[in-house]
Amino acid sequence: MRTINLIIAFFTAIILLTSCDKDENNVQNPTKRQFGIFKVLEDNKTVEMDGDIRTKTLKDFNELQETYPKIKTINIKNCGGSLDDTANLKMSLKVHQSGINMHLMDNAKIASGGVDFFLAGVKRTRGKNTKIGVHAWGGDGDSATDYPKGHANHLPYIKYYVS
Repeated sequence: MRTINLIIAFFTAIILLTSCDKDENNVQNPTKRQFGIFKVLEDNKTVEMDGDIRTKTLKDFNELQETYPKIKTINIKNCGGSLDDTANLKMSLKVHQSGINMHLMDNAKIASGGVDFFLAGVKRTRGKNTKIGVHAWGGDGDSATDYPKGHANHLPYIKYYVS
């Protein structure tokens, strides 16, 4: 009889442990909140961004989104630009395809690739006293004005803005 009770208790414990609902926000690792320039806020659906976009930022964002898949809004504090336009465009596309909104916080400043990233938001809003700076693309000694209209070097940016 004791063996039967132990078996019943064992299977009951297994059923209870495997049938528990996951966290409502589906968070994979709730202890980690900082991913490079991104910080996940307590609601697990909002991210604060503060810093320039680099090659590693795409990896950080992918890890963030894997850990916190229900992110809805990125609040940008400051982003002076991008040091890796390819990573920025890939990350921006992922943000847009994920249906994430963008918000510029009060007194936020964005420029260059930071503006490209902001434009990825499905819905874009801004607080008070925000500053937005833009310029033609450039890198490796080249700039947009070095190439004629319709040149292939413009295409990554044109495709991004059209999408």
